Amino acid sequence: MEPDICSARGCREPATWQLLWNNPKIHTPERRKTWLACEGHRESLETFLGARGFLKETVPHR
Repeated sequence: MEPDICSARGCREPATWQLLWNNPKIHTPERRKTWLACEGHRESLETFLGARGFLKETVPHR
């Protein structure tokens, strides 16, 4: 089975983190969407989502 890969554009590294987020303008408060991140892209993806107020939680990816 292929590993889940990072959501960063062009990245093919295995994901080690799940960034749980939602857009409060279009999603209900309890809804969570998921971006996957490798170790190298975790911070940049968190920064992108956080700057927009979308990031809710980052958890390890199993």
